[in-house]
Amino acid sequence: MTNPTGNTTLTALIKLLDEPDEQVFRLVQDQIFSVGPDALGPLEETLENTFDPVVQERIRDIVRKLNQENLYVDFVNWINFGHDDLLKGFMLVTKTQYPALDEAEIVMRIEQLKMDIWIELHENLTALENIKVMNHILFEIHHFSGFKSDTDAIASSYVNTFLENRQGNPLSLGILFIVLSRKLGLPVYGVNLPQHFILAYLAEEGLENPGEDDILFYINPFNHGTVFTRREIELFIKQMKVKPEKSFFTPCSNAMIIRLLINNLISSCNQHGNHDKTEDLENLLTAFE
Repeated sequence: MTNPTGNTTLTALIKLLDEPDEQVFRLVQDQIFSVGPDALGPLEETLENTFDPVVQERIRDIVRKLNQENLYVDFVNWINFGHDDLLKGFMLVTKTQYPALDEAEIVMRIEQLKMDIWIELHENLTALENIKVMNHILFEIHHFSGFKSDTDAIASSYVNTFLENRQGNPLSLGILFIVLSRKLGLPVYGVNLPQHFILAYLAEEGLENPGEDDILFYINPFNHGTVFTRREIELFIKQMKVKPEKSFFTPCSNAMIIRLLINNLISSCNQHGNHDKTEDLENLLTAFE
């Protein structure tokens, strides 16, 4: 049930957003923030109907901050209770740029991809044959690929633009591969390499704290799902001139994958001078502390 008095107060506060005195405006802004998510609708309606550039800028800033506060709460809940759902984590990060993201549509598109792969799978296939089917559907039928230029880097890190453009970075392609694999019952997990992200296909499902001996082979989602062995990872690490670590060969958590995604986005946003988005993403990172 709506609160008429509350609505009247909010309306009055919104009318004061053209206040020239900065100190008074800050007080008005704080009062609007105290209303919380209920302020979003009236603010967005006012934004559509005002031609005052100062009011427009102030409303956009308030709406962005309110959306980020709500998103932060959802993100903390995902870390604490829902991190098994990797796709949800991907969608929450996307909401830093697209707060009105239609999650149901994203889930539907993923389900359509899953069904395309499921039709071609059967229980007599080997692990390598399973991956061959996935690679065929994703990279040959649906034409997913690695992004072709630095300008595509940011778009490839948001689930909606990634699925639309079908151009991803190693993380977004890897997340898609993992999400689809898990839905199809295939034991595929992420592996965090220095400046790269790959996948591991385990010997069986449901292993707790899997180690190197539990891995059948590795997959490079950024290179059309190429399959390779530990030896290739060793050569890669040697070329990178970094000290080998156990984490370079074993699966990482979903929380780590999303953390990597955020860090990559921060780097890309900084390169493009998008400091507001950098601030929003850095705020999400604090949820891991």
